Formats: sequence, C-alpha cells, structure tokens
Amino acid sequence: QVQLVESGGGLVQAGGSLRLSCAASGSIFSGNNMGWYRQAAGKQREFVATITYFGSPHYADSVKDRFTISRDNVKNTVYLQMNSLKPEDTAVYFCNFLQGGNLYWGQGTQVTVSS
Repeated sequence: QVQLVESGGGLVQAGGSLRLSCAASGSIFSGNNMGWYRQAAGKQREFVATITYFGSPHYADSVKDRFTISRDNVKNTVYLQMNSLKPEDTAVYFCNFLQGGNLYWGQGTQVTVSS
C-alpha cells in the first residue's frame, strides 16, 4: 500500500503562483510514475501533468508553459509549480502514484484563483 498526502493549496489572485506538494509513503519501489489531476466543481477529473521516475514530464495543453512538475525520489515527493494562474485553474488538485499496475490517489487539495 501507498499513502499520498498533498499540501500547498490555497487562495491566490489571478496571475499569482502556488506550489503543490505530494508526499508518498509506504511500499515504494523505483520505476513509479507520479502525477497531478484536477477536478473543478461540476466537472470530470482531468489530467494536469505526470512525471516518470527518471524525470520525464508530460503536460496537458491547458497548463503547458505555466505549470512545472518535478520530483524528489529521495523524499518520494512530487511537486507542481503553478505560475500565471487563471480563474479556470480553480479546482481540487489530486496527486496520483502508479506502481506495478496499482494506482493510488491522494485526498486532494483545493486551489482557488480569484479574478
């Protein structure tokens, strides 16, 4: 089992920045992928970004050039640096962790961007 704990959400004005963190604990092995999804009120959960164990990132078009995903394999932590935030980025952000065919989710952290 793997547990995920997100942090770093909050309220920010449009154009501002936030940094989300997600720490994984439990039975962790090398070769896992970590990522972020988000879910706005009344909408389906959508992909934001993912990063492989060796640091190769992939982004949704809507956040490319504004968000940066990174990870620290010693701390088993993934980060999401969000810059130039827009009101449409408002959502609950969920961390996920894929290892050995098993997918784990965090509880989510709220990000609210005011106009």
